[in-house]
Amino acid sequence: MKKILILSPHTDDGELGCGGSIARFVEEGIEVYYVALSACEKSVPEGYPPDILEREVKEATRVLGIDNSNLLLFEFEVREFPLLRQKILDTLIGIREDIHPDTIFTPSSFDTHQDHKVTREETLRAFKKCTILGYEQPWNNITFDTTAFIRLEERHIGKKIEALKCYESQKDRAYLNEEFVRSLARTRGVQINSKYAEAFEVIRWII
Repeated sequence: MKKILILSPHTDDGELGCGGSIARFVEEGIEVYYVALSACEKSVPEGYPPDILEREVKEATRVLGIDNSNLLLFEFEVREFPLLRQKILDTLIGIREDIHPDTIFTPSSFDTHQDHKVTREETLRAFKKCTILGYEQPWNNITFDTTAFIRLEERHIGKKIEALKCYESQKDRAYLNEEFVRSLARTRGVQINSKYAEAFEVIRWII
């Protein structure tokens, strides 16, 4: 992998699905781009400014080591992706032509959230000549194919947890709980005889 693109339907999906792997990639000198298709202004909790998630994703990706110039933010309406499918596809094609990534991380095929489902489907259309891995988000998944794993060290999980703590506006979400994040990484690690890991679905693999 020389140039990696993280496709996050909403701010924080990328960190939740593969934050530890992002930290490892950056550490290894791989160029990582992060795309958030929506900052979810309609879902911002009361008491926070409408652009709070945009601010938080900038801080979270900085913690993971992604260069600010490699963070791309878009304004697609949360929960409206099925109606915006063609515009999302056009956006992804534009990103492909600008960045030319070889490996894409996107929501898995088993993710039930409508925005995540559209993102995954349009990812395959726009990046069918690239390797595509689907990241895990158990709270959205009916099931999951653990067909690829990335070994992680304590420092990588530490970075993931630190990045997720940047989402102050989302602190009450159960899946941002440090114990949950660490236990899922430990579970995946046990499966491959490693202390920690993140698991992925192989959607497309090109060698």
